[in-house]
Amino acid sequence: MRRPGFFLLWLQSLAALLRDQGVALLLFGAPVLYGFFYPWFYAPEVVQRVPVAVVVQDASNLSRQMLRFAQASPRIDPVLVTSDEGEARAALLAGQIEGYALIPRDFKRKVLRAEEAVVPVHANGAYPLAAKQVQYGFAEAFGTVSAGVELKRLQAGGQSALQAADSRSPVNLRAVALFNPTEGYGSFVVAAVAILILQQTLLMGGALLVGTWREQGRAHADARTWLARLLALCAPGWLSGLFYFGWIFLWQDYPRGGNPLGALALLAVFTPAVAGCGALLGWWLAERERALQVAMFTSIPLAFLAGFTWPVEALPELLQWLRWLSPSTAGIQASLRLNQAGAPLAAVLPQLLWLAAMAVGTWVLLLWIAARAPRRAPAVQPQGLPGA
Repeated sequence: MRRPGFFLLWLQSLAALLRDQGVALLLFGAPVLYGFFYPWFYAPEVVQRVPVAVVVQDASNLSRQMLRFAQASPRIDPVLVTSDEGEARAALLAGQIEGYALIPRDFKRKVLRAEEAVVPVHANGAYPLAAKQVQYGFAEAFGTVSAGVELKRLQAGGQSALQAADSRSPVNLRAVALFNPTEGYGSFVVAAVAILILQQTLLMGGALLVGTWREQGRAHADARTWLARLLALCAPGWLSGLFYFGWIFLWQDYPRGGNPLGALALLAVFTPAVAGCGALLGWWLAERERALQVAMFTSIPLAFLAGFTWPVEALPELLQWLRWLSPSTAGIQASLRLNQAGAPLAAVLPQLLWLAAMAVGTWVLLLWIAARAPRRAPAVQPQGLPGA
C-alpha cells in the first residue's frame, strides 16, 4: 500500500485538530477573543481625573489661584475642598479620594517674604498609577502658580518679562517617551502579554491534543507523521501571531512595526518552540484534562518571570536560570525589541538562537520518545467525556 504524501499527512493532522472542538477553541478562538477583549480593559491608557481633595487653610487669593489651577488639571479632579485635614484623611481612608494637598496657614505670607513655603501632597501608594497622577497633577498645577510668582518677583527687581523668563529657566527640559509615546499602561503591558497569550493558548491546545492521542492510543507513529502533526500544530500559532502583530497592535494603536521582518523571524522560531513544549507536556501527562489543568495555572508565574513586570535582578538566581525554559521569556524580550523598539535582528540574535534550539531540541526529543514508545491500547472512557 502506498504511503500518503507528507502534505496529505499534514492536512489529515490539521483536520484532526479542527475536529477536536476543545483544541480548536483554544488554538483559534481564544487568541481572537483575547485579542479583542484583553486590550479593552486598558483602552483609557492613562489614568485621568483622579479624585482628590484640597485642604485650604490659608484664606488668600494665592491659595484660591492654586485651587483653580488644580481644578483645571486633566490629571486630578478636586472633589473635596475643605479646611480640615482630618476630613481629607478620612475620605482617603474610605477610598473616596486617592490623595490630597495641604495649603498651610500663612502660606502667602511666607511666599511674600521669600521664605520656604511647602505644600505637602499625600497620595494612596497602594495604587501606583493613580498615585503618580495625583503627584504629577498637583506638581504641575502648583508649579505653574509658583513660576508666576517667581516671574513677578524678578520683574519687580527690574528685569523685563523676557529677562525674567530666562533667569527663572535658563535650561528648558523636554521629555520624550521613547517606544511608548502615550506613556500608557496598555501600550506597555499588552505588547508583552500578547506573546504570553500566544504561548499559553498554543501550549494548552498542543498538550490537550497530544494528551488525547495518548488516551486513545494514537500517539505511536513514525517520524513523518509526527512532523506533520507538529507542523499542523504550528499553523494556528503562526496565524495568531500574524493576527496580533498585523492587526491587533494596529487596531489598538500600540507602538508597532519597528522591524516587521524581524518580527516574522521571531514567529518562525517561537511557534515551533512552543508547539514542541506543548506536545512534550501532553505526552508526559498522557491525559486530556490533566494537560489543560497543569498548563492553565502557569500563566501568572511566567508573566512575572518574563522580566517586563518584575525586575529580573530581584528574582532568586535559580529562577533567573529556570525562566529560560519557557519560550515566552526569550519571545517577549525579542518581540519588544523588534516590534516596539525597532531593534536590528542582530540585537536579538541570542534570543532567536535559543528559541530555535528549543524548537529543534523538543521536536527531536518528541520524535525519539514516539519511536521508542510501545503501542498502547486506547483507554476506556465513560461516554460523554471530552476526547471520547
